[in-house]
Amino acid sequence: MLKKLAAHILKLSGWKVEVELPKEKKYVLTGAPHTSNWDLVLVLLACWSIDIKINWVAKVEIFRGPLRTLFTALGGIPVDRSASHDFINMITETFNHRDEMILGITPEGTRSKTDYWKTGFYYIALSANVPVYFGYIDYHNRTLGFKQRLAPSGDIESDMKIVADFYRNIKGKHPQNQGPVRIKNK
Repeated sequence: MLKKLAAHILKLSGWKVEVELPKEKKYVLTGAPHTSNWDLVLVLLACWSIDIKINWVAKVEIFRGPLRTLFTALGGIPVDRSASHDFINMITETFNHRDEMILGITPEGTRSKTDYWKTGFYYIALSANVPVYFGYIDYHNRTLGFKQRLAPSGDIESDMKIVADFYRNIKGKHPQNQGPVRIKNK
């Protein structure tokens, strides 16, 4: 029922879902560009329409009061961005103890323009030995989905060139808030 309802809502609102379902049962799914609160709603509808369950990461501040129960039920995992809590190891352990897990992460980390992507998505995939699939929401073409696969090599700079090439022509709801797909050199 939820699958049909979600597909119907997306169709009525003019969105097309483009997905090549992976054979893997565990992977990290990037979500970019992330420029609007509507991104989460669209992603959840898309996932429900293709009958997959996704866990997603968001700042702990949105998990307050009754929203905590709702967002957790919808697959949300709160993260405190103000302090390091060994998040990568925690998520890696979660991957290791599950037979299936799709983890959605917005590498920009915010809806505002950033100069660099956060690298947690990459290091979680590398540590958990799972691939990364590139999820996208292209408001210009009203398409969303995921398809391209990356097996992290450990050479993040080289791998990020592949990521940047994929996202090159994809436009968020507020393109002026999209930063470049690059990481901060250490």
